[in-house]
Amino acid sequence: MMRLEKALRAWGTSDFEEVLKRELSQLPMGSLPLQQGLTVGNYVADTPISAMISSVVDLQDVIRVRAGIFYQGVIGGCSCTDDPTPVSEINEYCEVQLDIDKTSAATAVTLIE
Repeated sequence: MMRLEKALRAWGTSDFEEVLKRELSQLPMGSLPLQQGLTVGNYVADTPISAMISSVVDLQDVIRVRAGIFYQGVIGGCSCTDDPTPVSEINEYCEVQLDIDKTSAATAVTLIE
């Protein structure tokens, strides 16, 4: 489970959403369910992601955030010399729900279908 400590420290300030977006963009590959959110590509490209915060709800024990994640996927060809399909990045988008624990910053991530 990932920990969004910087976002938790910024909770209650006007900087919360910007801090959260920056922290999400710096997560290691595989922290978010991007592979499961692919709609066009075969696999997630190793390129930067960006986030858009759709909603933030203050619940008793968690901060519930709905975020849109912009990233890139790749459609890989067969890598044959005569393969007309070049490997190139394709824009992808998925939405996730983040439940940030208010005491530990442990964050549960759920892909929103």
